[in-house]
Amino acid sequence: MFSGIVEESAELLKVVKDQENLHLTLRCSFVDELKIDQSVSHNGVCLTVVKIEDDTYTVTAMKETIERSNIGLLRPGDKINVERSLMMNGRLDGHIVQGHVDQTAKCVNVSDADGSWYYTFEYDFDKEMARRGYFTVDKGSVTVNGVSLTVCNPTQNTFQVAVIPYTYEHTNFHTIGVGSIVNIEFDIIGKYLSRMMVLSEF
Repeated sequence: MFSGIVEESAELLKVVKDQENLHLTLRCSFVDELKIDQSVSHNGVCLTVVKIEDDTYTVTAMKETIERSNIGLLRPGDKINVERSLMMNGRLDGHIVQGHVDQTAKCVNVSDADGSWYYTFEYDFDKEMARRGYFTVDKGSVTVNGVSLTVCNPTQNTFQVAVIPYTYEHTNFHTIGVGSIVNIEFDIIGKYLSRMMVLSEF
């Protein structure tokens, strides 16, 4: 479980393909605090630490994860938003994030907001998935590359988020431009509510 409050952007050092899996080796400031089997969010994808060596750690992504996220598009040198799992003894600054990416979205516009930025993302809309809560609502929560953000101006298959300078500088949002592919996770509360409404029809 995560909060969507990114700790930093880790540097991707190596990508190794192993049959249908990808092993990603990264470097960040808290490697010495990690443990084998620990969960870490990578651009919003929950991956398990499988190896720690010197100042690097390695995680493995399987086929399902690669197909549903932008993990397969990553290359050495890329910056990846990372967050360790949520400690349940403090304030929840973002929102409840599972680290289970629902799908990818494409950035279709970036506009200046006098010091901040508005990013517009477009995703494939599926009516049946929408009935199950896979959509955005105005002022609701969405996770983009692991960052907890508030939705504005949603349509059937697009939404905007406002990004302040701190978030822009301390996550990989400063690398996102028109055409960039990002990971999105819809709000789990919306999914549960939608599921309850569907079940009430029976």
